[in-house]
Amino acid sequence: MTVTGRAAALAAYAICFEELRPGRLETLSAFLAEDVRFRDPFSDVQGRQAVLGIFSHMFEAMEDPVFVVLDRAIGGEACYLKWRFSGCVRAGGRRQVEITGMSEVVFDENERVVSHVDHWDAASQVFGMFPVLGPLLRWLGRGFSPVR
Repeated sequence: MTVTGRAAALAAYAICFEELRPGRLETLSAFLAEDVRFRDPFSDVQGRQAVLGIFSHMFEAMEDPVFVVLDRAIGGEACYLKWRFSGCVRAGGRRQVEITGMSEVVFDENERVVSHVDHWDAASQVFGMFPVLGPLLRWLGRGFSPVR
């Protein structure tokens, strides 16, 4: 696939994520290769239906989840999306979350996603919100910080 083709595919994929809503997972499905691999700090699944299951669960577990794409880049083999995700977790007292991360996306020759790997800091951006884990993770983080 040409750089121009990957740029167009990435732009369309970014729009798909920004417009992703419950009941519209077929839009995402159209971008995914049958054997796509999806990985993030909580999941590592293979196959279109498994990936759709991850996002279906997200809509069940959260109120008003929204992705905002902040930037895009085309690399030698992979493409990259920097994004901000926000929403309200239904369980545990309805906690508002905001996560900033980056997706590493690889397209096949048919402009379908064969690999989508999300990179973001689960320790500080999710676990850090909880009363017991948050202070513990911040304390541990200070012990490993190169700058004090």
